[in-house]
Amino acid sequence: MSVRVFVGARAVDAVPADDRGLAYGDGLFETMRAHRGDVPWWPAHWARLAAGAARLRLPLPDEAQVRAEARALLEGESGVLKLLVTRGSGGRGYMPPTKAIPTWLLSRHPLPVVPKTGLVLRWCDTRLAVQPLLGGLKHCNRLEQVMARAEWQAGGTESPSAPVVGYASRHGDAMTVRPQVADEGLMRSTEGDVVCATAANVFILRGNRWLTPAVDRCGIAGVCRRWAMDATGATEARLDVTDVEAADAVFLCNVVRGILPVARLGERTWAPHPLVVALQQRLAAEHPAFAPEYS
Repeated sequence: MSVRVFVGARAVDAVPADDRGLAYGDGLFETMRAHRGDVPWWPAHWARLAAGAARLRLPLPDEAQVRAEARALLEGESGVLKLLVTRGSGGRGYMPPTKAIPTWLLSRHPLPVVPKTGLVLRWCDTRLAVQPLLGGLKHCNRLEQVMARAEWQAGGTESPSAPVVGYASRHGDAMTVRPQVADEGLMRSTEGDVVCATAANVFILRGNRWLTPAVDRCGIAGVCRRWAMDATGATEARLDVTDVEAADAVFLCNVVRGILPVARLGERTWAPHPLVVALQQRLAAEHPAFAPEYS
């Protein structure tokens, strides 16, 4: 991983020890798919960052400098680019400084492995708190997602410290539980409505109508989610568990991995759906990083 750190317009060696992002998660971040040294969806990412900064009254660095530094860091390569912006340094206590100077970091990461087959999902036990002020924002407090992702291990099996979930089967008089292998987990709010996956937005097909959970109270308004809504004509809705499990098709999406078809959730399975395949093809045609030779 390559990293560059700045305070205002000045490059520094490390994040200051009194940075409010470290102390309170007082900041925002963008995770972007880079292609051959640039970010094709840069305008959408910066617009979301600016909207979040306006809501949090968070100062932003100069966009031209950030983009120039991003290109320099990428060195013509493809991968994942992360931009993190905090309110900067501040004294102990929650009161934000009146004249904050933002700290910002750019880091470059390799692309993750994207499954070639449909995803297997599980329901997460960790819930998302309802907070309309932060709904939709990609803010730096991600403890709920961290705890949800810790519910199963990288290889797909349950974490030893997590509640056991999976399929129950009876052998004679003994009841055994087989852990459910999972690629991703779906998260609900504390009120029970479906919101998202741990690191992706979710879409369901009901008849000929695409739906995606509203993110006005919690969850992230993803950049790829916005693209998929425009491409499919999807509408936002309050969805519950049965809406997802009874759907005709389900897919996840994010800007790094694109459109990810879902093959199984618990005991419910889905065959590849032609509308999801068509959406993947459309994304490949519109975003060069998702063209077949680069996927």
